[in-house]
Amino acid sequence: MADEDEWAFNPSVRMMRRVFGRIEAAQEKLLQRLSISPFDTRLRPWRETALKFFEKSWVQAKKYGIDLEEEQTTAIYVHCLTRAINIEGIEVAREAFPDDEKITMLLKETLP
Repeated sequence: MADEDEWAFNPSVRMMRRVFGRIEAAQEKLLQRLSISPFDTRLRPWRETALKFFEKSWVQAKKYGIDLEEEQTTAIYVHCLTRAINIEGIEVAREAFPDDEKITMLLKETLP
């Protein structure tokens, strides 16, 4: 008898799976907007930098008692990835950034 995936029923795991799916979709949309191939070798270091920014932002949000929803979590990651791309000299139009005032204020404190 095959074991059932117990994780599939855990609400926290289900939420994180949805968040990761949203992040992947948002990242794909951003790369298309910037005409960057999903196979571009620069993506790995950008993603690594974005992850560092994201983790710092997540901790800061929790510190301030900001309970992040799926959409806000995705917005934070897109901001972090966009910032990582900007650091490398690629200009990203302001329209590419998700528009969430609370997230924007949080990121002003956490992103370089």
